[in-house]
Amino acid sequence: MNAPRKASAAAPPPPVPWHSLEPGDVFTRLSSETEGITATEAALRLEDAGPNELSFAGATPWWRILLRQFISPLIGILLIAALVSLVQEHWVDAGAILVILCINAALGFVQERKAESDVRALQSLSTPTCRVLRDGAERVVPGRDVVPGDVVLLESGERVPADLRLFEANGLQLDESLLTGEPFAATKHTGRIPAETGDADRSNIAFSGTFVGSGRGRGVVVATGADTALGEINTLVQGPGGTSPLQLLTHGLERRIGLIVLAALVFIFIAGLVLGNDVSTMFRTAVGLAVATIPESLPIVLTVALSLGVSRMARRNAIIRTLPAVETLGSTEVIGSDKTGTLTENRLTVERIWTAAGLLDVSAGPDGGAADPAPVRAVLRAGALTNEATLSAEAEDLEYSGDAVDAAMAKAAVSRGAISEADRAATPLAHQPYEPHLRYSQTVHSHGAGGRVLYVKGSPEALMAASKSLARDDGDVPLDPALIHAANEEMGREGLRVIATGSRVLDDDERLPTPLSPPSGLTFLGMEGMTDPPRAGVSDAIAKCRRAGIKVVMITGDHPVTALAIAGRIGLPTERPALTGAAMADLDDHMLAATLEQVSVVARVSPVDKLRIVRVLQRGGRIVAVTGDGVNDAPALKAAAIGVAMGRSGTDVAREAADVVLTDDNFVTIVHAVEEGRVTFAAIRKTTYFLLSTGAAALVAVTLSVFAGTPLLFLPVQMLWMNVVTNGVQDIALAFEPAEGDELDRPPRPASEGILSRTLWFRAGITGAWMALAVILSFLVSLHAGYPEAHARTLALTMFVMLSFFQVFSSRAENKSLFQLRLLANQPLLYTSLAALGLHWAVMNWPATAGLLELTPLTAGEWLACAAVGSTVLIIVEAEKGVRRWSHRNDPSDQSQVSTVQRGHREDGREAGA
Repeated sequence: MNAPRKASAAAPPPPVPWHSLEPGDVFTRLSSETEGITATEAALRLEDAGPNELSFAGATPWWRILLRQFISPLIGILLIAALVSLVQEHWVDAGAILVILCINAALGFVQERKAESDVRALQSLSTPTCRVLRDGAERVVPGRDVVPGDVVLLESGERVPADLRLFEANGLQLDESLLTGEPFAATKHTGRIPAETGDADRSNIAFSGTFVGSGRGRGVVVATGADTALGEINTLVQGPGGTSPLQLLTHGLERRIGLIVLAALVFIFIAGLVLGNDVSTMFRTAVGLAVATIPESLPIVLTVALSLGVSRMARRNAIIRTLPAVETLGSTEVIGSDKTGTLTENRLTVERIWTAAGLLDVSAGPDGGAADPAPVRAVLRAGALTNEATLSAEAEDLEYSGDAVDAAMAKAAVSRGAISEADRAATPLAHQPYEPHLRYSQTVHSHGAGGRVLYVKGSPEALMAASKSLARDDGDVPLDPALIHAANEEMGREGLRVIATGSRVLDDDERLPTPLSPPSGLTFLGMEGMTDPPRAGVSDAIAKCRRAGIKVVMITGDHPVTALAIAGRIGLPTERPALTGAAMADLDDHMLAATLEQVSVVARVSPVDKLRIVRVLQRGGRIVAVTGDGVNDAPALKAAAIGVAMGRSGTDVAREAADVVLTDDNFVTIVHAVEEGRVTFAAIRKTTYFLLSTGAAALVAVTLSVFAGTPLLFLPVQMLWMNVVTNGVQDIALAFEPAEGDELDRPPRPASEGILSRTLWFRAGITGAWMALAVILSFLVSLHAGYPEAHARTLALTMFVMLSFFQVFSSRAENKSLFQLRLLANQPLLYTSLAALGLHWAVMNWPATAGLLELTPLTAGEWLACAAVGSTVLIIVEAEKGVRRWSHRNDPSDQSQVSTVQRGHREDGREAGA
């Protein structure tokens, strides 16, 4: 070995990429040699270049998570209300507001810390060790200590520790699915390739994080850590994520509530002064009214509803990293899903076997122990004997490791009884591994009493060139290339990877040269077609998504034919050809957005392409969720409104970028999460409607009383009590409202709709106005009847309490009739509402509290009158729902009445937010 050269730890990239240089030029550039570098030089380079590891975002400090719970316009309003209450020496009210703030913060803090802890626990360690040449000898070193210029040795089952420029490759095949999304092994060689070649086709580069499926090789490290292809993708996912749709909606609503309440209070304060009320009285009235009308419990309701959604999703194998992600899934309009490992199982499976007798479907597995025809068994046997897969010792079933093609063919042969595992694993008399330029592999095995058989597997073209006959049940016949070619084309159109097999009985005196001579005189046995099968339940899940108005787009690095074949099997529309990454490059963003509305499959895409797809859809107003498990998915996972990563097979980079992690790696779980997200948002919507309608009623009622020139409708202390007894806990209990059952039969909520629909805004207006009118009339009638002001206020306050009691029950369903719901379906709501009525009765009748609040007891008749008037809220809401349902039934153009089938077809081309 030559003398050590001066360390050049991080040589800048050459003017032309590493893959377009000859190996000798690469070594010169890196000041290295085929025998590697010295340990001393490696230490210097490590100090200069830094450790070979990716920089993940560290755990969020606890104090930052805690502070995040207080960043909200409504929280700011509450803090101001508490401060004003303290200045006015309203200690109870100030204390109550601060308790609400603390509970809200505690719930959000605990949930976010738990979710982050769960995700951290899923992160696996990087490659612990690897083999390198240092000081001319093989050494085992930690993967983090690998430096540019190191020569790394690769064998089957090992993980590539850094980006390598290969200079030796003997049947070397790598699993690059985490980068490319393709399940098929990538065959590697050492020759230079054009500079413009994309990452997926750089066949002389072994990328960091990929696995050696079969063969051996050596490569020199050209990039480590953040400079690798893996590191470049990781860099794309660093930095802050986007704001969720729910966050945008709630922040906007909170700002509007704050401005409206502030303007109303100023107006009432000034009007009261003009009408002759003193400053002190009107100031106290404004403060009390602020507390009564501001929905201060909305933040805690949001947290409770989202936390309940998190718990339900956890039971369905989905870890939610941030609370708003619960609802975002429910409002998703487009799911951009990776194929390999997400929609499919990320393993090859033999599904078709062709012989001269025709095509046999074996996708269902062994047929109840029935033996396959002899030609089929011959094909399976040949594929299993020309094979380097090894049976995994820890597997409970037939699970093989090694090259994906070998593993699939070995499992098919043994599971169908074509050969025993012992015979399959027997050492061959001679073996030649697969070589890319030859496109075949061959082995020689003993057969019978001293006989020997040559088995060959490879591409159909290579096998046809080496064959002279075709196997049939009744004996061999002359080769029919046209028949074989037609069968190969048919399986190719199904997206299958086709491997042919052949054999020849060797003569007794035929010698076995080393290496084996090219095969000739073979009998063409048949072909095996294999693919990466869809996950169980994916077809049903996609059907549910389409019924729910959610467009599913498969986004993959795989071949368009293969992607379309899988798409057809799982129920995605395949009328239009797949959009490719190369075609995307010729489209501007506007044209790309229009194209994405029409296609369901995007193939041969890079991480940058996938990221562009997400951003184009989002600019068009779509709420996009992205699923995936590989490093190539991470940038899109980060940019999407909701990123869903696989917890078991997913990479650290993907999980770090995601908002949701599926612990069972099942696309079906996403559908469950969408349903739970819609249930959660419905609970938030119902509670918001209740709070705004009652708050508006209080505001309108007090305003009317001020302008009517009557005594104050409510004293400040009574407004504080009204806030406690009308929505102190009932609104939180409303968040426990269960699913109505039709969540997946409705299209996604339009992005422009906001938390409340137009229907609920209208309903809140009419019910709020009626409640205000009923309260002010009860007050005026009592005064006109000669009752004292204290009694009139007590009657008006009880009227408001009873109206709110019935209003909270009318809020349980947006479209269904209340009488279609089970009374005990939401027991917390029933019990808290009854408890609030009992508490109000007790406070009115206990002298100490009655004196504090200036209340008087009511007669049974007055209670019945309040209950009768209060129940009119139910009548109004049920009548409004009935009229709306009637108009929908008689309006065929109404969106809500379009059949689910029509919605499923329409969703592929509808405008954003429609």
